Amino acid sequence: MKNHQSRRMFVGALALGATATTMATVTNPLRSWYLNPNTLDSGSVEAGDAEAWFKKIKGTHRVVFDGSMPYDGFPIIWNWAYYLTNNETGSPDSDITAMTVLRHDAIPFALHSDLWEKYKLGEVFKIRDNATQEHALRNPYFEPREGDFPMPVIEGIKRLQERGAMFCVCNLALTVYSSIAAQKMGLDPKEVYDEWANAVLPGIQLVPSGVWALGRAQQHGCSYIYAGG
Repeated sequence: MKNHQSRRMFVGALALGATATTMATVTNPLRSWYLNPNTLDSGSVEAGDAEAWFKKIKGTHRVVFDGSMPYDGFPIIWNWAYYLTNNETGSPDSDITAMTVLRHDAIPFALHSDLWEKYKLGEVFKIRDNATQEHALRNPYFEPREGDFPMPVIEGIKRLQERGAMFCVCNLALTVYSSIAAQKMGLDPKEVYDEWANAVLPGIQLVPSGVWALGRAQQHGCSYIYAGG
């Protein structure tokens, strides 16, 4: 019982730190969590499925990009650039694996556009639509439209997946942010979490946490690169 309570307190503290900079409009729920950590409980992820997913890593050239912030799409751009430049130096896609771990404030890139519109994820995570210069109401990086990326040749998540790239999303961050959204809107946290988890886009793996995934990727021979701008 003591260990379970300690885990809840740890997750509650993570919620406080993980959201302080991007969710200033919901300070009161965060303060409530810090004082009452039992209000937050992580959704479950089948660890076996996540472990098995890492066995798909292949090839001589292996890298994992740490996508902790949106950074104008750079967690996806660097993935594409890795394929581009390895191709240019003689390596085919079959000899390459580029993985992007979407965690912390970059988790919306893993979610369906319907969820962006319903929960105003562009506003929450400070992501703008390059076409309108307003907060994005859709996911601009799964199947990008003209103008979403700084150059038209840059490929989105779906196309990169077809080439062998791997993308995963942090379940811990998904739990924290969906719970914040639920409290802000007066909804049931479990129902909102389930909605967010079901909105993870095809081919993107839900993992226990982003840092867990970064560690597993390196154990499978991937070099680590921080995916900032």
